[in-house]
Amino acid sequence: PEWIAAFAAALGLEPPDEATVATLLDVAGVAAHASERTAAPIACWLIGRAGLSPDEAQRLAEST
Repeated sequence: PEWIAAFAAALGLEPPDEATVATLLDVAGVAAHASERTAAPIACWLIGRAGLSPDEAQRLAEST
């Protein structure tokens, strides 16, 4: 995903690897199906704000 790589570079970060992308998409899916579709991007924002790893966030999302 070129846009993700460019956005990560603009933020001064390395882009996520494929496994991280897959986990984040899983978390977004849990959020969207458990609530509203708009919960997915907000959940990902909260993950970043909390400083959680995608794996930690996935565990929390699935138990919520």
